[in-house]
Amino acid sequence: MKAVEVNYDGLVGLTHNYAGLSHGNLASAKNTGNVSKPKQGALQGLIKMKWLADAGLMQGVLPPHERPFLPLLRGAGFSGSESQVFESAWKNAPDLARASLSSAAMWAANAATVSPSADTKDNRLHLTAANLSTMLHRSIEGEQTAKSLQKAFPDTVGFAVHQPLPAHTDFADEGAANHVRLCNDHGSQGVELFVYGRDQNDIQLEFPARQTLLSVQSIARAHQLNPKHIVFAKQNPAVIAAGAFHNDVVCVGALNCLFFHEQAFADKKQVINDIQKAADGLFDPVFVEVSQEDVSIKDAIKSYLFNSMLVQWPNEDRLVLIAPEECRKTPAVLRYCEKLIASNGPIGRVEYVNVRQSMRNGGGPACLRLRVVLNEDELAVCNQKMLLDDDLFEQLSSWVNTHYRDELHDKDLRDPALISEGRLALDSLTKILDLGSDFYQFQRN
Repeated sequence: MKAVEVNYDGLVGLTHNYAGLSHGNLASAKNTGNVSKPKQGALQGLIKMKWLADAGLMQGVLPPHERPFLPLLRGAGFSGSESQVFESAWKNAPDLARASLSSAAMWAANAATVSPSADTKDNRLHLTAANLSTMLHRSIEGEQTAKSLQKAFPDTVGFAVHQPLPAHTDFADEGAANHVRLCNDHGSQGVELFVYGRDQNDIQLEFPARQTLLSVQSIARAHQLNPKHIVFAKQNPAVIAAGAFHNDVVCVGALNCLFFHEQAFADKKQVINDIQKAADGLFDPVFVEVSQEDVSIKDAIKSYLFNSMLVQWPNEDRLVLIAPEECRKTPAVLRYCEKLIASNGPIGRVEYVNVRQSMRNGGGPACLRLRVVLNEDELAVCNQKMLLDDDLFEQLSSWVNTHYRDELHDKDLRDPALISEGRLALDSLTKILDLGSDFYQFQRN
């Protein structure tokens, strides 16, 4: 059956800030304490979504999470009224207070791992919400993300939304940022590449390896995938140590094309052989390898070349790479991109987009989206209010302009008014996206 790839982007949250909470994320660390611009960030994300939708690509929206997240603070022993809890946390445990304000859920590539119905034994679309257990500020996302996915894909006959894996270090899971699906076309059987940083017995690096072998094995089983068409690949520990905290910082794929840095994998030749074997009889995989000589790992991480979106553009034979503006400003990367499109390879064009507010916290265009392949029947039973069109774009832009602050300085993060401001905004958003009146915990309380 004919199928399309829908990009579900996370809306940048109301408390988007630079707290430097993500150990191993060099951009996040570099920009710690800088003034953030939540309104600008949210509008940048919406403009990217609208541009893709206008081009004929399918575009969905995932809602931000409630922040500050007071259950985290109450769970840590703070009590009293909501403002008392928040103020006491800032006074006695400021790092915990900062974690409660994290808007990292905007990076939807970490929301879940997705397997299309063409790959699964029960012919259902499977999604497993990520537990994000490695980082405290992200470990609070899983339950709410699962609710978002259930609202986006409500039909249990065609969709299976799985709860996060156990919140234990051996099951650490960071979602689609460490997963690539290759195929001949979106609606046919594909090969699913699961990349992990460590198994249970590996010694932890200075920067944590955030995806485990046990987690990807567990997801593959839950999604009822054919073992013949699965590849498990270990990420190169050296690139994790260099700051590539997710595989999508050094690798991206679309259709039959895998675009990756030569140092991305611990055993590159084995990964290529395994993909070719898994794809045998289905399609001929194409590998676009970027050498260290052309683009150093340092420049790849600085520019987020591989955290670009690789998409099948309507009415074009070759793929399009949607890269952050930072690629154009990194000389070696720009030279490589010019050479890439001049070749006869599978990537025919590079488009540069401005997502600077996200980039300063370590998230490029690919971080902001979760790719979901849907056939015609599945698309018809999705939550249509979460699919972007002109009307929804205008509603969301107006919503952002009404509710978001222009700037957040470090001192602003201590303002208890963020609680009521956020709830007013999110309550309004639930009506726009048809999420129901009990979607957020504050609504249920």
